[in-house]
Amino acid sequence: MGRILAIDYGGKRTGVAVTDELQIIASGLTTVDTKELLQFLKNYTRTEKVELILIGEPKQMDYSPSESEALIRPFIAKLKKQLPDIPIQRVDERFTSKIAFQTMIDSGLKKQQRKNKALIDEISATLILQSYLYSKR
Repeated sequence: MGRILAIDYGGKRTGVAVTDELQIIASGLTTVDTKELLQFLKNYTRTEKVELILIGEPKQMDYSPSESEALIRPFIAKLKKQLPDIPIQRVDERFTSKIAFQTMIDSGLKKQQRKNKALIDEISATLILQSYLYSKR
């Protein structure tokens, strides 16, 4: 069994989360400069077996695509060309950033630490992955 990788794609930064090999636990992996994301994923998949890549699907409250979807679709096309053997699945990511921020508050992070947007992106990717794992059960 391989890992599942989740991506919270952003214009500047992208949060990345991953499961363990048994696909039980979702953990934040890192935040990557979006310009370097494709190379990061190619390098990561060379050293780790990845069975599935999840990419957050940002939607408006009425389920229509959000503005950032226009950035995500071209990235997915490139990713499919670079890693054709790994399936890609989309996961609704509404509210993940708000939940991530609340998680930071609940865990006792100080106000200055909560301003770390890279950490919010990483937690958001973890939430995307965790919601997928729950839906699988």
